[in-house]
Amino acid sequence: MNTSLQVLCPQCDAINRVPAARLADGPRCGECRAALFEAKPVALSEARFRRHLRHSGIPLLVDFWASWCGPCRAMAPAFEAAARTLEPRMRLVKVSTEEAPGLAAELAISSIPTLALFAGGREVARQAGALPTRGIIAWAGANAAH
Repeated sequence: MNTSLQVLCPQCDAINRVPAARLADGPRCGECRAALFEAKPVALSEARFRRHLRHSGIPLLVDFWASWCGPCRAMAPAFEAAARTLEPRMRLVKVSTEEAPGLAAELAISSIPTLALFAGGREVARQAGALPTRGIIAWAGANAAH
């Protein structure tokens, strides 16, 4: 059985169907031809986050952060490094709580940085506080099975 997964383009947000067995083969967007995985986190606005959450067939690992937050800035390179290991098994995204305060309130993000893992459109795990690259990868892997 060749299962296809919905993967949203990090550039144009088009929904693409990709065979699960081909996720690591460098798939490209059917609309804009951009690479579907770039081995780096995707910055999303609230509207784009909601679209990715609603349509993504792969888990979303979200870094909720703010530009004024020292630990957030310190964790950014670790989160970027984690993307190189975790993609294409999951999409890593960054959502600024300054730019999406309504979303942060709705999801009860009370401290930053906060990592949240979403699968099937719902939150399955949350971790507050900065983590090193290995910690992000281990935490995401341990919680992806939920």
